[in-house]
This record gives sequence, C-alpha cells and structure tokens, in this order.
Amino acid sequence: MNEQEVAIAEIDRLHERLFREAEGAGYHLNPDVEFAKGLIKSLIINERRYGYWACPCRLAAGKKQDDRDIICPCDYRDPDLSEYDACYCALYVSDALRKGEKKAGSIPERRPPPAERKRETRKEGKGPTGLALPVWRCKVCGYLCAREEPPEVCPICKAKKDRFERFM
Repeated sequence: MNEQEVAIAEIDRLHERLFREAEGAGYHLNPDVEFAKGLIKSLIINERRYGYWACPCRLAAGKKQDDRDIICPCDYRDPDLSEYDACYCALYVSDALRKGEKKAGSIPERRPPPAERKRETRKEGKGPTGLALPVWRCKVCGYLCAREEPPEVCPICKAKKDRFERFM
C-alpha cells in the first residue's frame, strides 16, 4: 500500500468507527459520506498537529487546555443540533436532517471569544443547584445527562427526546 492508500484506509476506518459510535449513542453523522470523510481527514490532521481532535472548522490555539471546548465532539454540538439540526462543522446532524425532512442552513458560531472563555473557566456553577447545566433524566431507563436540552435519542435505551424530564 502506498501512503495515499494508507491515508484513505485510515479515514475509512475512522468514519466507520465514528458512524457506529454516533448511531449507538443516538447521534448521526452527515449522510454525505464524502463530506463527512473530508471532515474526518481534517480531524486526523489536527490530531497529528496538536495531539487531539480539534474541530476542523475552527481555529485551534494548539494548547489542549485552551481548546477543550472544541475537541470533537465539541461542547457546542448538542445545542447546535437542537437549534439548527447540525453541529457547526456539520459532521453531526439531526435525524430530521439525515432523513431529508429538513434542509441544512448556516450555523452561527457559539464559541465565545478567547477573553470570554477565560472568564467562563473561572466561574462556578450558574444554576440553583450549583450546576452550570440542567440535568435531564430518561424516564424509561434512568439515564442522566447534564446539558441545555435532552438528547434527541437516549444513548442507552433509544427512547425519544420527549421521554426525558428535567431532573435537577
């Protein structure tokens, strides 16, 4: 195998792995396989460059501590999926977008500027419980997650979003 064939094989293996992991956790990769593989190629490049999967659509600082929020899957994936049916780079998409029931649109950048990110890391919890995010509980299996919105599908029992309740 030459270097190009090895690179293609590596991208194909990672695409297959990410697809299985996403589907198993109630997420979906972009159904445009060539587009998704282009993003995956960029993740591999960023991993070699920085040592971690910095989002391929954002400028990484090159310091893991400063880029934790944009390591794929980034902190902004779930809110972007809930609001825009795709994450910022569109590697992950909602079920409705995957099925063609919705069209992809532009997704504004959620990531705060560097000065704001530094302030946020010093803040403590924001909610009445001291937690920064609400906790959601799957009423079917009891799975708990802390995020702005419940997941589209429970990664454990595959129950839909409407089967979640605010737990804390």
